[in-house]
Amino acid sequence: MKLDSKFETAEMLEPAAELDLLANGASALRPIADGLDELSQAIDTISDIGDRAISASTRKLQQRLRRAEPSVTMIGQVKSGKTSLVNAMIGSPDLLPADVNPWTSVVTSIHLRSRPLVDSNRAVFRFFEQDEWKRLMQGGGRLGELAGRAGADGDLAKVAAQLDAMRDKSLGRLGDKFELLMGQEHKYGFLDPELVERYVCLGDDFEFDNDTSTSRGRFADITKSADLYMYRPEYPVDLCIRDTPGVNDTFMMREQITVRAIRESRSCVVVLSAHQAMSAVDLALIRLIANIPSRSVVIFVNRIDELSDPGSQATDIAASIRKTIKDHHGPADARIIFGSAYWANHALRGNVGDMDPQSRSALINWAEAETGGMPEDSDGQLSSAQIWELSGLPELFSALSERVSDSVGRDVSDNVARTAFNLVSSLETTERIMVRRENDSNVVPLNRKALPAELDRIEKRSLARIDEEFARLIPEFHERLDRANLGFVDRATGALIKHLETYGELSVWNYDPTGLRILLRTAYQVFVRRSQAVVQKIYDDAAIEIRELYVRGFDVDSAAFSIEPPAVPSVPPPVFLGQTIALDMNAGWWKRWWRSRRGYRAYAKDFGELILSETSSIVQALKNDYGEATRDAAMAPLVEFTRAQRAILEDLSQRSEILPEDLGDYGLGEEAKHKAAALASAKQVLMRHLAPNKTETH
Repeated sequence: MKLDSKFETAEMLEPAAELDLLANGASALRPIADGLDELSQAIDTISDIGDRAISASTRKLQQRLRRAEPSVTMIGQVKSGKTSLVNAMIGSPDLLPADVNPWTSVVTSIHLRSRPLVDSNRAVFRFFEQDEWKRLMQGGGRLGELAGRAGADGDLAKVAAQLDAMRDKSLGRLGDKFELLMGQEHKYGFLDPELVERYVCLGDDFEFDNDTSTSRGRFADITKSADLYMYRPEYPVDLCIRDTPGVNDTFMMREQITVRAIRESRSCVVVLSAHQAMSAVDLALIRLIANIPSRSVVIFVNRIDELSDPGSQATDIAASIRKTIKDHHGPADARIIFGSAYWANHALRGNVGDMDPQSRSALINWAEAETGGMPEDSDGQLSSAQIWELSGLPELFSALSERVSDSVGRDVSDNVARTAFNLVSSLETTERIMVRRENDSNVVPLNRKALPAELDRIEKRSLARIDEEFARLIPEFHERLDRANLGFVDRATGALIKHLETYGELSVWNYDPTGLRILLRTAYQVFVRRSQAVVQKIYDDAAIEIRELYVRGFDVDSAAFSIEPPAVPSVPPPVFLGQTIALDMNAGWWKRWWRSRRGYRAYAKDFGELILSETSSIVQALKNDYGEATRDAAMAPLVEFTRAQRAILEDLSQRSEILPEDLGDYGLGEEAKHKAAALASAKQVLMRHLAPNKTETH
């Protein structure tokens, strides 16, 4: 069931006045687009030379290139100006509501299209499933779980009261439709700020609005995610920017959603506020980025327009950020960029003269520090172009280009290039077969019926090896996780007893769970490194065995002929290791839990049970996401690889029967030399896009 769906053709977005600035900034992504175009042209060459079967394969590859959409996830502090920064990045300064309560915001994915949109949908909003909402209403989300385990009945009552108020507001907005909306989605054929606010921004004026179907924030409480689609020709390549709600919402429900959003992206922008740059208070944020590789993280220090002396303060702020991240085992080498979404959006609107005096003063200070001059044009007026440069957006686009390029290269270009490379190899084999027929050379007898069966055996044997290796790796992984978990609890309990012996029961004790997270992350890294090495070896062996089929069946030169194995699937980082657990919190109920215990044994027993109940969920999530799931993910590319090889071998078997007078029909008659040269050129392009075989750890 889909309610309130609308389909209109108008985009209905007021364009920014200075979109050429966005084009200038996004031009940093041009090398990615050029690489995809080069790869596409090489595939066109293969299609032109090949027959119908080859052309069908190349069409699928072209579709994969067209659908390539690298993603960037934005996370950050509340009030860091993260959404304002997203608005500047998409060239629509007023599209997303920037002043929103963290509970009422959602994960908003903005899909920027470099080509005109043909789909009727411009906005899709999805609501919570019934069980998700029920878990929140009845248990209070993650916060309710933590407080419940600690026996904090008073805090649970406060959570319940807040949830009751939220439910009453939702019922007031939605009436009888409330239950029906669970698990549903709304689709629209247009996009404007008012529509977005209806789903992601809480409005308390619904009771005064006669037409509640358009009231601000009507669906905010139950909206889980939003997908917005925009045509942005200023972008040379498609890109998805995910604006997340952060990690410190009231019920920690959004923390879980933010964690999932980060796992789906290969690049992450952490947005901080310059006047409250990262400190120990932001531990939840640090915990999340601690599990992301440094090369994938960009830190954007926003709102420098609010600093009194950004030119000199930036150095100290950067040093403080790096120290805090290093002290808490985060990505200390992440790139740090200073800027202002406020400046960027004024530049895009073309109203830089309307900036407030404090921001103008900070801008001049920053310009003198960065460029040694004033941000003015030849007429002595504030220059939108120079202010755009000083805003940090062009530098951010440049940093993202490097990271997105790595993502596209690993996830798209490499996979497409490998498949295309093998198509070239098949065409080159065809050429050799035809040349032998034309010259009436001796051809090794071909048993066409034996090839599919032999290929099936290779596939079956390779899949069995994957199964066998993971049957060894997964238990080792589980054992390492369990050992780390139980060892942590034992050490923590021992430290607790020592504390009690030293200070007695009246002194509140804390224990940092960072050590556990490091141990679990190490177990993950070992498992990923070993499993990817094993899978790479099996893939390589399968490719060698299949190459031998070509050698035996078609008499090709084994020294000159090669087949590229499939790429080993990448494994997402264990971001959920950063989710909040009881030991991370300094809440009142934690202290009351502590003071309610009497006697060393009661402390130790209750503490152990509380921590095990918390950490065991993380351990189980690691087992579920990186055990059998990794094995299954490794099998899929192998099956796809052998399926493609089966089609090629069957096609070659048919071509081996071609008569000399039919050579022209296959494009390998008089033009054979020209075709061979074109294939060789295409092959060189494909080789440039092949990523080196290497394993990844985070």
